[in-house]
Amino acid sequence: MSVIAYVSDEYFVAIPDCLADFENLATGHVTVLRSSARGAFHADLPPGRYNVSLAKPGFGSKSVICDLGAQPPRQFRLLSDCILGFMWPKWIQAGGRSEFRVHSVEQYQLTLWRYGHDKEFISMIGWYDEHGPRACMQITPDGDFTQTGVRWNQVGYGSPSHTQFVTAPERSGLYYLWARTPSGKAFSFPWVVAPAKPSAPIAVLASTNTWNAYNNFGGRSNYINADRLPDTPIVNARIDLERYQHPTAFGTWKPQDHEYRPLSFERPEPGNHILESGPPTSSVEGRIQCGQTPGEWRLLAWLEREGFAYDYYAEAQLDDGTLPLDEYKVLMLSIHPEYWTRGMYQRVKRWVFERGGRLMYLAGNGLNCEIVFGPGGAMTCLSHVNSVNGELGGHDDLDPSIEYESRLHRTTGESEAALLGVVCTAAGIMTAAPYRVLDASHWIYEGSNLRNGDLFGAVTLHERVPGGASGHETDKMSPSSPPNARLLAKGINPEDGGSEIVYHEQPGGGAVFSVGSITWVPALFTDAAVATITRNVLRRFTT
Repeated sequence: MSVIAYVSDEYFVAIPDCLADFENLATGHVTVLRSSARGAFHADLPPGRYNVSLAKPGFGSKSVICDLGAQPPRQFRLLSDCILGFMWPKWIQAGGRSEFRVHSVEQYQLTLWRYGHDKEFISMIGWYDEHGPRACMQITPDGDFTQTGVRWNQVGYGSPSHTQFVTAPERSGLYYLWARTPSGKAFSFPWVVAPAKPSAPIAVLASTNTWNAYNNFGGRSNYINADRLPDTPIVNARIDLERYQHPTAFGTWKPQDHEYRPLSFERPEPGNHILESGPPTSSVEGRIQCGQTPGEWRLLAWLEREGFAYDYYAEAQLDDGTLPLDEYKVLMLSIHPEYWTRGMYQRVKRWVFERGGRLMYLAGNGLNCEIVFGPGGAMTCLSHVNSVNGELGGHDDLDPSIEYESRLHRTTGESEAALLGVVCTAAGIMTAAPYRVLDASHWIYEGSNLRNGDLFGAVTLHERVPGGASGHETDKMSPSSPPNARLLAKGINPEDGGSEIVYHEQPGGGAVFSVGSITWVPALFTDAAVATITRNVLRRFTT
């Protein structure tokens, strides 16, 4: 018997023992099958059009009309009984509307919160359920919906009286919606609200492209199955995924740029669910959360505590011009803004080098890979790396003597160090340590009482890679750094892999301050020197 179809869950993991009715629409004949351990349906069915109904305890049942037999085995997808959600669009200007798209198999309460200096309750959105059984359950499309999006709120959501839209508050910032059920399940999802017009001297950029690149909902991210879904579902990740079976230097990124399929933003982001319930001064819990929105929240909370007014934007709003750079004195990047479009990079560099813009890069491994925005709310990562010994930029395919500093360097011809002053390298990765002062005479140290050789930044809120403010992924100066870039401090990470704090100014008044570390922002609440340095730069840049 041949394999006519597979069935997998929302992470492309095989679902065994799934019961399915295959009704031939031409003859009316029904064949009942169960999926194997690999999620496969084995049968000798005549090619044709079928109505297939699938059911498995713990998953949402569904029926699909499809053609079988004349093409590769169909990939049926079922959604597990959990609670998930996202806003669409995920970023909006104040006064605009986004739709909440929530998956739940029981009624749920939805509330809106603003994440600034504190977690501030904004409003009760309401309780949601329907008369039909499990009617708040969503359905995922078959096949690879990481490319197309999950298309929630489309099947059975045609009633104009049952709208699910929320109007964005007037105040810009990071908002979260919390969905909770009577049985105790909960899921939180971010909503970036930009101002209707600039209202502060500082613009803070949310790393929305990075959130999407790391999101493996659907079975793909830029880190697993980066180019495409495999032909068969996953049974065991450590056995089946190339990431683990062929752990060569950046083996996931061996395919050429044109081979990478898009990654849709129109998917829930489990990595942005906030695990902790405490204030922003509490530790950042979660492996992926440390490098995404929960980590970025700490910068926003610190800015508000210190009295620095800011507007908040998504990266796509920098790309499309919604963020008017010339209306701001400072642009701030935090944690891990790894994925940028070419237009974003060029726009910010011109702003700094030609029009006096001031950039604060409080992050690590940023601007490292070019992406391209496509239709339908998706992006494609130009991730190819011909890495020999673990170097992050890899070598030229045709001339191995050419080594790139990053993927952005390879695709655009310019390293991000030309703007930031630093670029990420493999040395020091997944370690954390304090910084050592190298140039205590510089004004960034005013009021810190630090001297050359002193250490600072020993404690952070970053739980994934604890140990210091220089950490997780670390950036250093390179031959591409501006000639006048000044090295002010360096982390004491192993193998000389510490992050380097760099400052450079441009003739037109533009300036860049870079810390080159993912774990700098989580140290703002725990280390007085880190806070003092950041405060000094902000005061200088905003006056």
